[in-house]
Amino acid sequence: MSQDNDDMASSSNRDFVGNKIKFEDSKFSGTIVETDSKSKPFRQKKIKREKFKIDPEALKRHSRGPAANETGVKTNLFKKKLKQKEIYLQFSNEQAARTEILRNEEEGFIEADEGESTIEYTQSQIVQNVDITSAAKHFSLNLGFGPYRMKYTKNGRHLLIGGRKGHVAAFDWITKRLHCEMNVTEEVVDVAWLHIETMFAVAQKSWVHFYDNQGTELHCVKQMNSVNRLEFLPHHFLLASGNEVGFLSWLDTSIGEMVSEYNTRLGPVRLMTTNPTNGVLCLGGSKGVVSMWSPSTREPLAKLLCHPTPLSSIAVDPKGTYMATCGLDKSVKIWDIRALSGPTIEYKIRLPAQHMSISQKGLLGLAMGNVCEVHKKPNLISPTHAYIMQKCDDFIHGMEFCPYEDVLGVTTRKGFQSLLVPGSGEANFDALEANPFQTKSQRRENEVHALLDKIPPEFIALDPAAIVRVDVPTFKEKVEAKKNLLYLKPPKIDFKRAKKMKGKGGSANTAKVKQIVKNAKKKEFVKDIKGIKEKIFNEHKLKSSESSADQPKHVLDRFKSKKKI
Repeated sequence: MSQDNDDMASSSNRDFVGNKIKFEDSKFSGTIVETDSKSKPFRQKKIKREKFKIDPEALKRHSRGPAANETGVKTNLFKKKLKQKEIYLQFSNEQAARTEILRNEEEGFIEADEGESTIEYTQSQIVQNVDITSAAKHFSLNLGFGPYRMKYTKNGRHLLIGGRKGHVAAFDWITKRLHCEMNVTEEVVDVAWLHIETMFAVAQKSWVHFYDNQGTELHCVKQMNSVNRLEFLPHHFLLASGNEVGFLSWLDTSIGEMVSEYNTRLGPVRLMTTNPTNGVLCLGGSKGVVSMWSPSTREPLAKLLCHPTPLSSIAVDPKGTYMATCGLDKSVKIWDIRALSGPTIEYKIRLPAQHMSISQKGLLGLAMGNVCEVHKKPNLISPTHAYIMQKCDDFIHGMEFCPYEDVLGVTTRKGFQSLLVPGSGEANFDALEANPFQTKSQRRENEVHALLDKIPPEFIALDPAAIVRVDVPTFKEKVEAKKNLLYLKPPKIDFKRAKKMKGKGGSANTAKVKQIVKNAKKKEFVKDIKGIKEKIFNEHKLKSSESSADQPKHVLDRFKSKKKI
């Protein structure tokens, strides 16, 4: 039997030796050649694979604009470089569009059965029907030093809480590993993380104190006193605060210097949030007006009348597109913060919301007394009922959606609660922007890059793209001034010599005298221009020396050049 099998195998080999097997498929095409082992070694030919078809919508999203025009380029060398650069840009756009197929994670909302509503599902039922990893993210801390305020880090991995009676704690809420816990023996009003999870700021009764993740006090800022709210701008390294008197302050944490501080004339600052896109502070007032502030101007950049009654809470979308406001008239309004026009969505709720938060996927969380409601994407359609509702054990004093997690953190008078809200967090994160799983070396590398890419506070404006535009009127004024003073052409001289008697003068003599007069006038003109230049330069030096003498010494003055210009 074995001999017959060997004969069949040998005959099959003889039949296929040297023959080409052709195949075609939708994904690849090519040829494979099989040869006898005695004649030639086996060589596998490369298979030509068809290019994966890229979605044109994805290419449009990652496009960097039209290709550069070569008409203004003179030399062939620079034309070649420009073409090569365009090839690289096109390749990078295609690669970015291709990688979208790897982002297969989507938000997963709860889908209720027929005749049921998601508002009926409690947290215990949700925990029983999710995996063990997600179930571990639902927990509660029963603490006795409230009411509490809270903040998540930018990557959503670490949590900072501060109680009114002085209790401050920082920990990794996923692994439940405690960084530090202390009692500052003073009233704690608000807390805020700095650019990394190893440092945080605490607004205490008198001043703002800085601590590290071991609980050691690093600094005390006495310029920020009686602070009610703290906000940190990670791209600008600015710690913003609003106090009881109505003063707004911006502190540059990279050099430890106060950038701006002025009175808003709006009374105590109770409602304050940040627009993550442009770094503008949004303040809610008692007259129903939301004002937007920048450290470069003493007047608000814009004012928006939102409600006829005092505001109870405000929140801004993480993408900086929408703003949600709630007033004492029990109405919630969604505004397009880019257009600053009328509300896109408006609906009523049972009670005024004292706290609001918007998740990365557009879910809106409302805190009304001891009840927490989550509405499903109210910026697209007016919700008729809540998505999830949870009754807490006490009055809610703070709430925030955790980035990159389906979790809503709620602080009460008794402690902290972590609620599961399926579909609220972004499933795909950019590790270069915010990495929840970063190591210690990655954190140090990210800190260095963030300092190098730090945005100056002068660039905080309503339109972030305004810094790339040219101020045409000012530019024209400067150009005209330079032309009038320094770049004047010598005036034309019309020289006409008086006619003389025949034989007393000729054309050659006349041309010679004319040239002498022109040279004299030109020398006089050059002398006047030099005098104007020296006068302008002396005035500029005098102003710069006076301004440098009046200004106080800066921390970074030691890096300036000491050579006299």
